[in-house]
Amino acid sequence: MSSFDLTLFNPRLLDKYTTEPGVYLMKNSQGEVLYVGKAKNLKSRIKQYFTTGRDGRPMVPFLISQVSTIDVIVVPSEKEALLLENTLIKKHQPKFNALLKDDKTFVSLMINHKHPWPMIQLTRYKGKPKKEGLYFGPYTSAYAARQTFDLMGRLFPLRQCSDEELKKRTRPCLLYGIKRCIAPCVGLCTKEEYQALVNHATHFLKGQDKEVLENLKTQMGKASEELEFEKAATLLELIKQIEHVTAGSGLVAKAIGKDTDAVGFYREGYDVMIVQLFFRDGKLIGSEHYPFTDVVQSDEELLSSFIVQYYKDQATLPNQVIVPFELPPDLEEILHLKIFYPKKGEKKEIAQMAKKNASVLFKQEKNDQELSEKMLMNLQETLDLVRYPERIESFDTSNISGTDLVASMVAFTDGKYDKKRGRLFKIRDLAKGDDYGALREALTRRLTRAKQDNDLPDLIIVDGGKGQLNVGLEVLKNLDIATVDLISIAKQEGKHDRGLTQEKVFTASKKEPFLLPVHSPILFLLQRIRDETHRRALGFHRKRREKRVISSFIDEIPGIGEIKRKRLLRHFGSLQRILKASSADLLAVQGITSKDIEQIQKLSKRLLDRID
Repeated sequence: MSSFDLTLFNPRLLDKYTTEPGVYLMKNSQGEVLYVGKAKNLKSRIKQYFTTGRDGRPMVPFLISQVSTIDVIVVPSEKEALLLENTLIKKHQPKFNALLKDDKTFVSLMINHKHPWPMIQLTRYKGKPKKEGLYFGPYTSAYAARQTFDLMGRLFPLRQCSDEELKKRTRPCLLYGIKRCIAPCVGLCTKEEYQALVNHATHFLKGQDKEVLENLKTQMGKASEELEFEKAATLLELIKQIEHVTAGSGLVAKAIGKDTDAVGFYREGYDVMIVQLFFRDGKLIGSEHYPFTDVVQSDEELLSSFIVQYYKDQATLPNQVIVPFELPPDLEEILHLKIFYPKKGEKKEIAQMAKKNASVLFKQEKNDQELSEKMLMNLQETLDLVRYPERIESFDTSNISGTDLVASMVAFTDGKYDKKRGRLFKIRDLAKGDDYGALREALTRRLTRAKQDNDLPDLIIVDGGKGQLNVGLEVLKNLDIATVDLISIAKQEGKHDRGLTQEKVFTASKKEPFLLPVHSPILFLLQRIRDETHRRALGFHRKRREKRVISSFIDEIPGIGEIKRKRLLRHFGSLQRILKASSADLLAVQGITSKDIEQIQKLSKRLLDRID
């Protein structure tokens, strides 16, 4: 390795570099590696950085202003330089190189095929998946994965309940009634029938829909011959749904027959989006995207580095990779992988589709939707929820000294407050201070209606501890609802200070509560939902209490009988306006005297003291 100090820049120092191929490491005055690059001719490449107009990349002047020394490592060929560059980038993680991070999370569909009764689940993982199962994806975003998950639920009615729920059920849940589950929990299907659905779902996710359709048509014909017309009709409906979904797939359906990855590339200034589309058996089965910021590398350098980092240690490689522009031929030899830059035909269309995806996702990343999806996926994973919490409904009760008992429900959709879905409940005929009874009534009223309208939430949050959780579980059991997750949040010392306390989260699947870190984004979201619910319940309670106090206030005014009360209400429109009325306004009401006004204002002060 050789090195020259560039602190006091002298152009003649650049002539000291070798013309051999190799790798150069740009360092700052503290010895930190800022950038790693490769070159066929080290002297010529390094000179470009210091020659006006030779390197037009906008980040280069900013990089050079921080460079103190440049080390070089000479290697026999440009191929070895590319490999060494990859090794050094991973080792030093320079801030001006685009690094394919190992902590990237992937969203996929998973079938736990070794379970006696498999189910399809959404899952997020880092690196290689740890759980045993069949994984399909990864998907571009949690939204894309959920769309596929919902489609699979409509096409293949497999169970959606947890393993614990599967063991405990004694009668089928709501999903059986709407034909979204064939109820293996209570033996309404045979093991063979259920496994056939699992097989169809697996083949469909692998892109083998023709095989699925042929198999279903064979089963339908057999059912008709055996006069099982109801079963044949069900199979026919499933066939029609699959044909509708797969019709008109065009380019995606007929694409390349080989296992192929197509790489899309989009750049704006210093920011880059790289997208991979995964084709298996000629079908597009998934995608992944990688955003990079403050990129100093050229397009060719960045994409070459990305491909080496991604495919170098892959256990299984595709037959070919389609790229958006020419790359060094050494990549194929290094990776033992066919890298193809198409200029016409079907492969060119695939390359354009990958580029289009990169462009769309680049703009999508500017939106906070991805952040919300990641947070909700993390919430599902952290609390071991069965369903992705796309819609959350939260419940709380409120009373003071056992009076004016009320409950509130607020909704959050995709992690955002959904004001239109909120509900308020007047609780009647309960003993004073019966918070459990109030919660039970509110949950029962809301979920009964939601079940009738097929409008159940994915997750219910109740304010409180284990006792409130058990009330909620009792209501779900009584209403025969198995597809809704339930948690409770116990605030510390009655506080509602969002983000300042480590609060307990109780779930049905775990005896001990979860203790989320004080500054956890998930905790902030749960506290925000809980606090909004508490605010609505408290506000509704206060209004009810004020109305009751004001009503009794009118009855307490000496000299104000039924006729005068009606005239006051008719004139001002409400009890609150009577309180705020001036002496002149009150005197304008027929029959109201100065003595009446004096009594109204005197008791008005008492009323305000009572409300406060």
